[in-house]
Amino acid sequence: LAADGAGELKMIPSYVYSLPTGSETGLFYALDLGGTNFRVLRVQLGGKDKRVVDTESEQVSIPKEIMHGTTEELFDFIASRLSKFVAMEGGNFQLQEGRKREIGFTFSFPVKQTSIDSGILIKWTKGFAVSGTAGKDVVACLNAAMERQGLDMSVSALVNDTVGALAGAHYWDEDVMVAVILGTGTNACYIERTESIPKLQHLGLGTGNTIINTEWGAFSDGLPLTEFDKDMDAESINPGEQVKHLWFARLSIHLLILMSCSAFNAGRYLRRQFLGCTLEKLFGGCWPGWLKSLICSVTLSLTN
Repeated sequence: LAADGAGELKMIPSYVYSLPTGSETGLFYALDLGGTNFRVLRVQLGGKDKRVVDTESEQVSIPKEIMHGTTEELFDFIASRLSKFVAMEGGNFQLQEGRKREIGFTFSFPVKQTSIDSGILIKWTKGFAVSGTAGKDVVACLNAAMERQGLDMSVSALVNDTVGALAGAHYWDEDVMVAVILGTGTNACYIERTESIPKLQHLGLGTGNTIINTEWGAFSDGLPLTEFDKDMDAESINPGEQVKHLWFARLSIHLLILMSCSAFNAGRYLRRQFLGCTLEKLFGGCWPGWLKSLICSVTLSLTN
């Protein structure tokens, strides 16, 4: 939090200084881009009494050639599907008179934000290798694509998926302070006091709260890598970036193997294999006690 690049975690400010309270009313759109699919959503909010009046969403798979294409190809593809989704608006969804449609943009890739509605892409991750986007404002890219599609809509806020998850949970429970994502990638964010963030002091924000995006998926220095991790990383689209995702994938796969084998009443045998050799090798001989207890507990439950 002292300065950019001062620690192993990026700790990126979100520039979100207020969160939903449940009193919001009107028609709102959202776009979630963070993996091999993107999702568009609209919601009609009715304030404290009615809360969520209605909601509709659509999930769209992104073709591999688009994921490895150009900036214009990616954002034009997204804007075209968004335009078709907006065209189906009706029923309980009503735009307030005199208001322009706005959309919240959840963008789950490392960006350097300078305001709530702008963000410079640092680099692509999660299998994306879109050319010409790094160093550009992704909000400007989306706004330009929507204009090319003739869609009268603009981005009002750019947030990370963890920030979006926290905001959504805060709408229902104002005690929510932390959000964690475990999906194509992993990340976390939390609410921090603005006076505790030295790198934001030049903005003169005074007292209050904001959300910090930790980008902990990029935290990997000093952690052991197996030969399999190195092979997977070398074959990835973005070698050397966000290696920690490999640990989550590795753990998930072996827990699935554990559960499958236990279904055939082989839990006790597999537990011995895991505790005796497999996990020792996979985790470089250094893995936490809580994981050992979890393996024993899950295996025992499945065996019984």
